[in-house]
Amino acid sequence: MKIQKLMFVTKFEDLGYDAIQSLLSLRKASLEHIIFMNVIEREKVAMQRGVGYQKDEAVRMKETANIRFIDWAERLFEQGLEVGVYIQVGSLVAEVAKAVQKEDADLVVIGRTNKTALEQFYSGSTVTEIIRRVSVPVLVYKPVSDNPFATGQPFERPLLATDWSAASLRGIDYLINLKGLIEEVEIVHVADPKDIEGSSAMQAQKIRKDTKSRLEGLCARFQEAGITARSHVYVGDPEAEIEKAAKDCQATLVVLGSSSKNLWMERWVGSTPRAIAEESAFPTLLIPPARK
Repeated sequence: MKIQKLMFVTKFEDLGYDAIQSLLSLRKASLEHIIFMNVIEREKVAMQRGVGYQKDEAVRMKETANIRFIDWAERLFEQGLEVGVYIQVGSLVAEVAKAVQKEDADLVVIGRTNKTALEQFYSGSTVTEIIRRVSVPVLVYKPVSDNPFATGQPFERPLLATDWSAASLRGIDYLINLKGLIEEVEIVHVADPKDIEGSSAMQAQKIRKDTKSRLEGLCARFQEAGITARSHVYVGDPEAEIEKAAKDCQATLVVLGSSSKNLWMERWVGSTPRAIAEESAFPTLLIPPARK
């Protein structure tokens, strides 16, 4: 799970060169190639009544993006990194999926979507759609100003939220491969309050101790790799409690397994990984389930 090739997907207003700089610490984890990608939404240059396909506008937008990427690439060349560029007109999700497969990228970095809740319900979350189409982790980057504990090193103090799913447990191996960047890992499980309601104090403490013991087993895997790890048990709504845990632990990144729910199930009952990726102040790394 080395990160040798990173695909950086930007509309420029959501992700700039400062985000790239904060990711250059990944060179300690084998990063050697960054691919810049800008997808121009088809509707911005599509055929319109009385106008037709706006070829000149498409060319202008492509060249504007290319000029920005050339500037960024020159800085990275000086640091010994390889750089590639994709500028396409079309569907963001489809174009990203094709580029990831063609380039064999190890990590996709995107900004949070600007879709409203209603738009996400009917057309789906951009984050959700991308994670379904690619087989590599997706990092939803957030501006440093959004995170009071940001250090410019998002992998410095990751918080791994586990629900015991295979995808969340894959996050352990992923983070261990980044041990040169990590100062400490926090591992949290959010218990369902229904498991405690009506229980005696003794039974509630047993649930906590059993969960804590299970988490300590995960901590041991990090400690064997030379990474300090601490475990935490929270109770309540996963979205709220994971955000609270990230603040309590002064995390710089939240890591979650991506949802295995089908698209319509997720739209109706929701998805904790998607909600945190879209709404949390913390950069969010989504680990996909293993592909069959």
